[in-house]
This record gives sequence, structure tokens and C-alpha cells, in this order.
Amino acid sequence: MDIGEALKDSFEYAKESVWDQWKRWILLTIMSIVFPFILGYTMEIFRGKTPPPEIENWAKLFVDGLKYLVALIVYYLPVIIIAIASFLPVGMAIGSKIAAGGEFNFDLHDLAPFVIQIAGGLLLAFILGIITTLISAIGIVRMSRTESFMEAFNFSGILETIRAIGWGSYILASVVLWVISFLISIVFNYIGEIPYVGIFIGLFLGVVLTIFEARYITLVYESGNQ
Repeated sequence: MDIGEALKDSFEYAKESVWDQWKRWILLTIMSIVFPFILGYTMEIFRGKTPPPEIENWAKLFVDGLKYLVALIVYYLPVIIIAIASFLPVGMAIGSKIAAGGEFNFDLHDLAPFVIQIAGGLLLAFILGIITTLISAIGIVRMSRTESFMEAFNFSGILETIRAIGWGSYILASVVLWVISFLISIVFNYIGEIPYVGIFIGLFLGVVLTIFEARYITLVYESGNQ
């Protein structure tokens, strides 16, 4: 796939979604606060709709958003469990020491025995998180296209789609998106620190980024069908 063209198309798509469309932009910003709605709208984008879909059928948007949210929770639950489990030895040590009337100091001496366990667990969670993100993105698009929740976990179908895209192309396209989103998020954090109005500006711009990402993922998915 042509990543440059995908980025350009996604930018134009996001611009078309909100530019001179103030009513839609305001509604999308409100929907981002009641996030199942914005997730449902994202599902509409995943369906490949062009031009950007109008906001309608609120009940479907909400239900689709809940499906999206539940699918994400199911996908990332193992990552969360592993991350939390990484700190369990420290928690147990703190509890034991306090129960014995001692005091646990968060210094190098007390934490040293757990550094390898924590670092290893977090590294495992990080790697699993990357794999989960790659798999879940395609799964969510498949779910939106088929209107079937279980299609989000059709791993044979998901892997077939990724093979059609090309593993190298898919990973590279994903990394490009992650880097761009990360850099934009840094800018948004600075904007959010503007007194009084920063948080509102951030919400409006965040919607644009969400649409951009959704369109980009859609184009990556569709490149496997070319």
C-alpha cells in the first residue's frame, strides 16, 4: 500500500468531516465525551463510507460503540492482567512487612529483589499489547463490516486479511500511525494546558485525530482487497 497516499486521504477525510461542518463537529465533540457514541461513529468510518457519514440513528451508534468497547476490553484484558501481576510480588511484600509491624521503603534496597520481575512482566505486557493492537484493529474493522460481534475474534479471518495486506506493509503502516498519533498527542497535551480553553480546544482537535486514525485504518484494511 502507498502509505503517503493513505495519510493524505485520511487528512482530507478528517478535514472534510469537520471543515465548514460546525454542527457535526460540535456533535462529534460531545459524542467523544459520551464515548460509546464516538466509537459507534468510528465503526461507521470503518465501513468505508465516503463522504464522511452524517450523524444519524443514535441508537445504532450507541450499540455499535458498546460492541467496540466490549471487544477492546476482551482484547486487552490479558495485557492488563499481566501488567498488574507484575506488581503483585511488591504488593505482597509490602503487606507482609506492614503486617509484621515493619515499614516498606520505596528505595533501591527494598525494591531491588523485584526489579527483574516487574521489568519482565511489563516487557511481556508491552509486547503482548503491540500484538493485540495489530490483531484487534483488523478484528474491529471486520466486526463493523459484517455487523457480527464474534467476527472481531475470528482470528483465522483476521490473519488472512493481514496476509493479504502483507505483514511488512501492515506493521510499517501501523508504526507510522502510532508515531504520528504520539507526536500529535504531545502537541495536544501542551494545548490542554492553556488556561480555561485548553481542554475544550483539545476535545475538538481530538475528534479530528480520531476520524483521521479511523480512516487510515480503513484504508490499510481495504488495501488487502486490492
